[in-house]
This record gives sequence, structure tokens and C-alpha cells, in this order.
Amino acid sequence: MKIGVLASGGGTNLQALLDAQISGALAPGQIVVVGVNVEGCGALDRAQKAEVPTFCLSHKGFADRSAFDAALAAELGRFDVQCLVLAGFMRILTPGFLESFDHGVINIHPALLPAFPGIHAQKQAFDYGVKFAGCTVHYVDGGVDSGPIIAQAVVPVLPDDTEESLQQRILGQEHKLFPATVQQVAAGRVSRVGRKVFLNSK
Repeated sequence: MKIGVLASGGGTNLQALLDAQISGALAPGQIVVVGVNVEGCGALDRAQKAEVPTFCLSHKGFADRSAFDAALAAELGRFDVQCLVLAGFMRILTPGFLESFDHGVINIHPALLPAFPGIHAQKQAFDYGVKFAGCTVHYVDGGVDSGPIIAQAVVPVLPDDTEESLQQRILGQEHKLFPATVQQVAAGRVSRVGRKVFLNSK
């Protein structure tokens, strides 16, 4: 399965995916392109060092989301991307764009959805005083972190946790869960009917 990855920042989750690909743990998935919307971001550097094709397309040069998404879909289409993965891509995508990929669009979020969607999820969880936090891999729909859930990892909140220490432990789980789940999708072990997700041993 040809996988495209979009990112906007430092790219640590992208690095986890790239490391899985190098070790063979992403097969039969293959990352064929990495796109970013922020020039000089860490994710771009990580992809280039891994010798994966890249492109940079700034959203600032477009009149609206639809125009940007159309250009983004055209770039990804050049690589025949079948499944799109968002690794810290800080843009909300239009429904028409999301329908462009046969195997959907997948995102990782640093909270146990449906709790704490949106930005600063770890801070939301910490401030709320939850006993358990974690991360979620989900399909992307037209809402904000509202798509069908594929997999989750739970992280207990320790008595001496700070917001920063909790964030780092959640990130450690993200780096394990994300590549493993993308590999399951690539291997055909994840199917979706409407908002329901099914895992099989295929």
C-alpha cells in the first residue's frame, strides 16, 4: 500500500513511521512521499534524511481551504497515494479532500478520544485531573478529531506528573501505536463500515 504522510512540525511521529519502514515493520505499507506546509520544519528534514520524496506546499498562498486542498490532492496524486497519514499536520481538511484516498486518512491524537479533542489535549487532560490519559489513532472525518477510532493506548497519570512529563509519556506511546496501527491498515486488517471499525486476523 502506498502511504503519504503530511506534517507541519518537528516530525517525531513521522520519524517513528520512517524507523518502522526502515526495519520492515511497516510492510506491506510503504511511505512514498512526505508533504509539509511549513518551510524548514523538522519533519521535512527527517524525510529528506530518510531519502523519501518530499514536497512543501504552504497554505498561505491559497484563497481558501478548498483551493489548498485541491493543490494538496494533486501533489499526493502524483505518487498514487492510497492511504494518507497525518503526523502532526495542523490543518483541517475538507470533506472532498478526505474522499480522495481509497484507504482513508488516518491521524493520531494525544488523548483518549472522544475526550479532549482539539489542540493542547495533554494540557486539557492534566488540568481536568483525569487518572488516565493516552493517545488515539483514528480515521479523519469533517470534524475535529471526531472520526472513527481504530486503536488507543492508555497512559496512567502519576501522582508526581507534570504536564510536561505526562506529555512525554503519551508521546512515547504514540511512537509505538502509530506505526503498528498504520501497518495493520496497510495489511488489510482494519476495515470500516460507516463509523464502525473492525479488526480482523487476515
